[in-house]
Amino acid sequence: MRITTRKTVFGGLAALGVAALLAGCAQAPTSGESSGSAAPVASDFLPCMVSDAGGFNDNSFNQIGLAGLTDAAKKLGVKEIHVESSSDSDYTPNITNLLDQGCNLIVTVGFNLAAATKEAATANPKVNFAIIDDNSIDLPNVKPIVFDTAQAAFLGGYAAASYSKTGVVGTFGGLPIPPVTIFMDGFADGVKYFNDQKSKDVKVLGWDVASQNGVFTGGFDAGTVAKQTAQGQIDQNADVILPVGGPIYKSAAEAVRDANKGIVLIGVDADLTQTDTANADLFLTSILKGIQPGVEETTTAAAEGKFDNSPFVGTLKNEGVALAPFHDFESKVDPALQGELDTIKAGIIDGSIPVESPSSPK
Repeated sequence: MRITTRKTVFGGLAALGVAALLAGCAQAPTSGESSGSAAPVASDFLPCMVSDAGGFNDNSFNQIGLAGLTDAAKKLGVKEIHVESSSDSDYTPNITNLLDQGCNLIVTVGFNLAAATKEAATANPKVNFAIIDDNSIDLPNVKPIVFDTAQAAFLGGYAAASYSKTGVVGTFGGLPIPPVTIFMDGFADGVKYFNDQKSKDVKVLGWDVASQNGVFTGGFDAGTVAKQTAQGQIDQNADVILPVGGPIYKSAAEAVRDANKGIVLIGVDADLTQTDTANADLFLTSILKGIQPGVEETTTAAAEGKFDNSPFVGTLKNEGVALAPFHDFESKVDPALQGELDTIKAGIIDGSIPVESPSSPK
């Protein structure tokens, strides 16, 4: 594991195409209503973060989560501490390390840190915690930062089906956990909606919504398994692939370049065209989560003594989830596609186009 302290932000990560998430499930509490401990004045406030095993250089949710923390720290004029995990066994000792350093707010990045977060929060009720991509912890000092990414993934699936020349698209995940399968649900349902609207038969490899079964690499590490998984879908004629799980997309990119068949990827969490410029030419679009503004707002509220445990839920309506621009592919997609996506987005927001996933935040 690696421990570092920074005051700078990651350049370019602010341009995620997602507006600040100012709406959650509940309004921020007024003075005296905050649950958890009251934060000290900003000059004494110490915000901290623990990554999951993907690390802070994943070009994805760990990296943009840290950008939110450093953004807030810079604006508050305080330092921050972030600790990188290299495996699941690092989670508890990393949180303990931050507690020992006197952190007032500890943000844990990812569903896999839920058990360690709950244990630490229970034992340390005067310390505030926030956890990204998990809302299973019901404690007054734990705030979930979660996203209904099925909504944005629905748009991504529709776009994938529209773009596909082979009539086959694919998706695979790192682990079969809700923050992963929610993308796959929305993606597959978006393809189905395209088929229904256009009388087409675009096939989805790697995920079955009804059975909730699909293809997973067994972790979030880039490597041989992830590359072989992507290659398997390329071999089945998929020309648009959605890898869901942080760095696994990097291995999919290797498989796509090796194939040299005009295959494209769809990114998740961040706009990977912006965060991974070396592979920018491969991304049709990305399915965005407003992790960066979500962490920034939560950190700022905690510093001001306004911490509360009501879930921070990103949706299309509050711009907490979104579909990134097509960037270099804008001239290559159907000219009518953007207008269709705008109409679908409006329908999802007003409820006339229902988008539901078993993994959607409640």
